[in-house]
Amino acid sequence: MTVTATISISPIPSAAPIDQMIYGHFLESAFFGNIEGGVFDEGSPLSIADGPLRGCRADVLEACRELGLPVLRWPGGNFTSPYWWQDGIGPRDERPRRLELAWGSEETNRFGTPEFLAWCEAVGTRPYLAHHARDVDDAVRWVEYTNYPGDTTLARQRAKDGHPEPYGVHFWGLGNEVYGPWQMGHRPVAEYVPAAREHAKFMNLVDPGLSFIAVGSTRDDWTEPVVAGLGDRIDYVSLHLYGASCHLTDPSPAEFDAVVAQSLYVEQAIQAQAETIRRVQAAHGRSRPLAIAMDEWNIRHVEPAAWPEPEPDADGGVAPRDTSASGEQLRVNRYSPRTLADALYYAGVFHAMHRASQLDVPVGMANTVNLVNANGLLAVRPDGLVKAATYHVWDLYQNHTGPVPLAATVQGPARTAALRLGDDRHAEGGFRTTPSVVGLLDVSPSRSEDGRTLHLAVINRSATEAVSARLDLDGAALPATATTRTIGAGVEDLFAWNSIAEPDAVTLSAPQQVDLTGSTYTFPAHSITLLDVALAP
Repeated sequence: MTVTATISISPIPSAAPIDQMIYGHFLESAFFGNIEGGVFDEGSPLSIADGPLRGCRADVLEACRELGLPVLRWPGGNFTSPYWWQDGIGPRDERPRRLELAWGSEETNRFGTPEFLAWCEAVGTRPYLAHHARDVDDAVRWVEYTNYPGDTTLARQRAKDGHPEPYGVHFWGLGNEVYGPWQMGHRPVAEYVPAAREHAKFMNLVDPGLSFIAVGSTRDDWTEPVVAGLGDRIDYVSLHLYGASCHLTDPSPAEFDAVVAQSLYVEQAIQAQAETIRRVQAAHGRSRPLAIAMDEWNIRHVEPAAWPEPEPDADGGVAPRDTSASGEQLRVNRYSPRTLADALYYAGVFHAMHRASQLDVPVGMANTVNLVNANGLLAVRPDGLVKAATYHVWDLYQNHTGPVPLAATVQGPARTAALRLGDDRHAEGGFRTTPSVVGLLDVSPSRSEDGRTLHLAVINRSATEAVSARLDLDGAALPATATTRTIGAGVEDLFAWNSIAEPDAVTLSAPQQVDLTGSTYTFPAHSITLLDVALAP
C-alpha cells in the first residue's frame, strides 16, 4: 500500500549556509584498528613503501580522497587524555612503546603527529588535534612543533620529520570528556574551566589564529559554567551523542523503527545545547559567535556481554562465534558493520544538522566515530577494504546536496513511539525513552549556490510502506522530470550491510531521470532519496 503526503518547500530569508564541516571524521589511536591495521599497516603489500606516508594503506587513502574529508579529529577520543604527543615524533624506530590506559593496550607511537598531518595533507583534509588539557607547557610545545615558523628546537625537529614549513593546524581541542571519571585528568567543571582558559591563552601566544573546542556535555550543570567561563575565548563547545541498535539480537521491523527514529533524539539534544549556549552568552553580554562541535557521534550496536568477545573476520564483518547465550548486561560490538537502518539514522542526523544551521548557535563541525574500522565508514582488512553503507550516506549529502538550506513542511503519516534516547540506559537495565511522534518522511531541501537546482533529500522511515508525496515549491511550477539517486530502495534486509565479497548490498544508485507528473513522487520504503529538480531562472 502507498500512503500520501504533501511536502511544501520555501526559501529561508537570509539563510545561513550549511557548513561542510558537519561531514567531518574522527580517528583514534589504539582503538580497534582505526590506525594500526586500518589507516596504517606497515609491512602490508597494500601500504606505501617510502616517504612520509610510509606504512599507510594506499587503498584507504584513495577511498578517503574519493569521498573528500573536510576535517579529521585525532588522536581521540579517550586516547587523548593519557597521550603525550612528543612520544610520536622523531625517527620511528626510536620512539617509545607505551602502555596506554584509555583502552588498556600498548601504543607503538609509530603513527604520530608527522604521520597524521602528512596523511591529512595527502587526503586534503583539515586536521583537528585534541590535547588533554592537563599540561599548559605540553600544549604550547605541540603548537610550536606544528605551527611555529622560527628556528627553535621543535621547529627544527618538524623539519627533520619531513616538514620544514609550519603545518598551520587551526583546530585544537581543550580536553576530551573531562566530566567523566573514565578520563585521566577527570575534574570538576570549576577546575576544568580555568585550566582550559590557561591552555588557550598560551597556545594563542604561539599562534593567535587558533580555533578552540571546549568540552561540553548534555548536562547543563557542566555546559553552563563552561560557556560562562570560556565563551569569550573559545569557538566551539563539544557535544557527544550516540544512538543504540539492538538488531544483533532483534533484527525486527520494530527494531528498525527504533533505530531510524533516534535522529529525533539527536536533534532534540542539539537544540537543547544550542539554547543553553545562546542563553549563557547573552547573559554575559557577549556577541562572540559560538558553534557546536558534535565531535563524537555514531550509533552503537549492542549485544549481550555473555557472548564471546567479537573479532573481525576477513570479509569486513564479525567472525563466527556462539551467540546462544543471553543476559541483561550489554556491551558495544566495535566490529559490527554499518547497516541500512544505520544509513537512515545517519541521514536523519544530517537533516537535523541542516536545520540547526539556522540557529543562533549552529552545529559548525561534526566528527563521526570512526572513519576506519570500529564501526566506521571503511571496514579495512589485510586483503582489502569495503565501503560501509554509511560511506554512501556521506557521499550523497556531502557531494550531491547544496549549501543553501530551504524550509520544508511535511503533512503526512506519522506514528507515536517510545523514542529511544540513544545509548542512555537505566541502572537496572533497559534504555531510557520518551513519548514522541515520528514522521515517516524526514525532508531536508537545499539549493545549489547558483540557484539553478533544488536538491530534495527525503528519508522514508517506514520499514514497509512507500509514501507518495505532492511537492509544493512555494507555488512555483515544477518541471516534468527530475534526477534521482537513492540508498536502500529495493533492499530486502532492513539490516543489510556491505562485505568485501558483496560490496554493493547497500549503495548509492547511479543518477536516473524520473517523472514528476502532477508534481508528485513516490518515495520507496526504508530509503533515502535525493531528487535534483531544475529551477526556473
